[in-house]
Amino acid sequence: MSIAERISSWLAQVRASGRAVLLVRLVIAAAGTVALVVPAVQSWDQADLIPLVAVPMLVATVALPDSPAGLIFLLVVPAGWLMRAPGELSWSLAVTAIALVVVHLATAFAAQVPSYARVHRDALRRWWLPGAIAALIVPVVAVAAALVQGADVPGSLLITVGALLLATVTIWFAAGQRLGRD
Repeated sequence: MSIAERISSWLAQVRASGRAVLLVRLVIAAAGTVALVVPAVQSWDQADLIPLVAVPMLVATVALPDSPAGLIFLLVVPAGWLMRAPGELSWSLAVTAIALVVVHLATAFAAQVPSYARVHRDALRRWWLPGAIAALIVPVVAVAAALVQGADVPGSLLITVGALLLATVTIWFAAGQRLGRD
């Protein structure tokens, strides 16, 4: 199959897709753009390689959410923070983290649904509660980590890891997952 035939096939699938599939891909693009723009406008100098790698990965994630491009995007953006950003917690870090959580959840949803599928509202309900919990827990954990970090408490790493584990378990059970096999 030639490149022109692949593009024509993909455009035909986009035309046949439902509103929910297009909406979730728009959410991936919007949240990914926020995750790219917020670090780029910070006072510290972001590495030039980050946008050169992250932008094509974001485009690929929107087009093919079940590809490894989303994982690479989710690894590259935090790598930019870790390489040159200051060590303190800030609102820009929390906004970027929330945007990355939204990219992750929307990509996970879009990867499960073919591009030509029609999605009923009942399928979306399963994602709203875990997504809302994840987006709300990120700033709470960031503030708690900032308070613990400044308090010079012994075992502060254990407290932070415990908070993240509690958040993960909450999201897991809110998504309707079970511990045993079905």
